[in-house]
Amino acid sequence: MVIGIDGNEANIERKVGIGEYAFELLRQFEKLSPKNVQFRIYLKNKPRPEMPKEREGWKYRVIGPKKFWTQFALPFDLYFGKNRPNVFFTPTHYAPRFSPVPTAVSVMDLSYIHFPSLFKASDLYQLKNWTAYSVKNAKAIFTISQASKDDIIKTYKTKENKVIVTYPGIKKLSDMSEANSEIKIDGEYILFVGTLQPRKNIVRLIEAFSKLKKEVSLLIVGKKGWLYNDILEAPKKFNVEKRVKFLDFVENEDLPSLYKKALCFVLPSLYEGFGLPVLEAMRYGCPVVISNISSLPEAGGDAALYVDPLNVDDIAKKLESIIDDEDLRKNLIKKGYEQVKKFSWEKTAKETLSVLTKIANE
Repeated sequence: MVIGIDGNEANIERKVGIGEYAFELLRQFEKLSPKNVQFRIYLKNKPRPEMPKEREGWKYRVIGPKKFWTQFALPFDLYFGKNRPNVFFTPTHYAPRFSPVPTAVSVMDLSYIHFPSLFKASDLYQLKNWTAYSVKNAKAIFTISQASKDDIIKTYKTKENKVIVTYPGIKKLSDMSEANSEIKIDGEYILFVGTLQPRKNIVRLIEAFSKLKKEVSLLIVGKKGWLYNDILEAPKKFNVEKRVKFLDFVENEDLPSLYKKALCFVLPSLYEGFGLPVLEAMRYGCPVVISNISSLPEAGGDAALYVDPLNVDDIAKKLESIIDDEDLRKNLIKKGYEQVKKFSWEKTAKETLSVLTKIANE
């Protein structure tokens, strides 16, 4: 049996979101090494050093041209390449066009449906049209929360048994060592980790932060996504520019130290497919304040303090309570350690592989 996989999202330098999901699945697939299964990873560029090494049963296939790769290069190779795979899996919304091979896709969330104004017009057009095509033609659709599954079924009128929830995992300590961390933050701080984009609700977070009585800092970690100018201008608007720090992208090895030293982690998103930083924070003993919407209660369980993301005063109130109440912080930290035990990339990979094997054998 040959399982083909689109490995491009995993084969990038800075892996966040889908990139991290794709990379961790590939790592686990290679470790699992099921008998009688050969993996063929399709790429537009040669594999990066951190990708699993080639061996018997694990091969990379670099094909071109790079332009219109998923619409042209990949389908062409699937049609005319040697030893066609039995199933093709793409860990994104974008299945190969006109694939002669049964396909499975991953759809993290439908934020572009709920908040279309928060996306660039070109991105929105592509997301809407290509996702609709992929969902319609796929044999299986993987997603990372029950909330997202419900959204997919409702939006695309898809059969329930076609959409499979496989919760994402969380990196182990050995993968996120705090050795050689060069980031030094003076004083107490609240931590946000996520891409700078409107649905992360960072402007309201900064406004809520401006209402806090205690003089602490707000540390915002994340690369610039899109429509982020209002976010960058918010600290000055709310007169807290000296206490809000933007760190841009931070390498994995530096994150544990930031989580461990923070007063709390906050994610007041308007919508999330899941929210991996929630579990990262819990693993490193950081109390969590998150929105009470979409999939976040699935990630947080009873180990988080929940806020109404549209209510600035509620966000401020919950932040005040977690800053002032040491017992509350300790209780959330204890519950967080238990919550993260429910999630692992190995489990995610096994569940995904089981479905792919079933499709290949049909």
